[in-house]
Amino acid sequence: MNGPLSHIRILDLSRIMAGPWSSQILADLGADVIKIERPDVGDDTRSWGPPFLKDRNGSESKESAYFLSVNRGKRSVAVDLSTSEGQETILALVLQCDVVLENFKVGTLARYGLSYEDMKVVKPDLVYCSITGFGQDGPKADNSAYDFMIQAMGGLMSVTGECDGEPGGGPQKVGVPIVDIMTGMYATVAILAALAHRKETGKGEYIDIAMLDVQVAFLANQAMNCLISGNAPVRGGNKHPNIQPQDVFKCRDGYIVLAVGNDGQFRKFCDVIDRPYLATDERFSTNAQRVHNLAVLNEVIHEALLDDDMANWLALLAAAGVPSGPINTIPMVFEDPQVQHRQLVRRLAHPVSGTVPQVVSPIRLRNAPLNFDRPPPMLGQHTEEVLREFDLE
Repeated sequence: MNGPLSHIRILDLSRIMAGPWSSQILADLGADVIKIERPDVGDDTRSWGPPFLKDRNGSESKESAYFLSVNRGKRSVAVDLSTSEGQETILALVLQCDVVLENFKVGTLARYGLSYEDMKVVKPDLVYCSITGFGQDGPKADNSAYDFMIQAMGGLMSVTGECDGEPGGGPQKVGVPIVDIMTGMYATVAILAALAHRKETGKGEYIDIAMLDVQVAFLANQAMNCLISGNAPVRGGNKHPNIQPQDVFKCRDGYIVLAVGNDGQFRKFCDVIDRPYLATDERFSTNAQRVHNLAVLNEVIHEALLDDDMANWLALLAAAGVPSGPINTIPMVFEDPQVQHRQLVRRLAHPVSGTVPQVVSPIRLRNAPLNFDRPPPMLGQHTEEVLREFDLE
């Protein structure tokens, strides 16, 4: 493996999404990630389909698209953690690893003799990252959690979806497991920080990452809107709570997203739609005023944009430097010339299907480029290889 983390080895005891998302980022950066899976069963997400990868004969394999989305670059080793032999194998592997990543319920690994306290006896400078729903302490620490419920509990669904009273109104979850993904991102940042600190001090670290903490943290501007104003933010559909005009607007033959970000862009927008007077109207001349008078402003914009086709508006807005875009389906995203130019979709060799598509890391490093040579592993594919490499056969 190449990349800036090619000197780092990760023992990945995590499964499903949050932990594997973190370890996939680390693998993309060059770390040697050893994914520990239950014999015969593996990661829960291996069965989370359809769809499943087709083999060379066109038949469905046991490799789900969900699993394939989050396990690139790893080596799979089948170990039963509930047995003394399995526990001994894990402790032997830890000796030659830099990081342990796990997302078991609080206390589970301690019962197996695989807690941070157990492992740091074997490897004092170990970086050990635990991901749970609610953290290692507190009244909900023992509770299980999934992305959907944390989106609800953490406030995200209270600000996502169409306004109450509108057609289709009511709370909505985000269309991808955003809490899991962001938890994986925060875990990765914490791991890299701990590794940097270890390099300076020689000390290991224990990292406690909670999905609910992450969700509350990335409420971001909506959290601060509430804390500053004292008012609970509400669902506003596609309308931005602080910056306007930003919404979905209907054109003659479709819909576009308009994302005006400042007063200068608004003036340009008014020229494009042939309503220059809007920019000098005191109701709309500043962003704060546009937010206060949004209902009136949006009526004018809707009327103007219905006069022409989507493609023409997008061309005119782009030429004027006004941020806007089409609402693409996912297939349309992959057909976008910019996405294709950036090579975000690549096909890796795979033992079942010949090749498997992967949406690769968006990270671009000039001096330590990322390589994508290892596809998501088959269950236990690398057990013999790793045990032989670690002299554990």
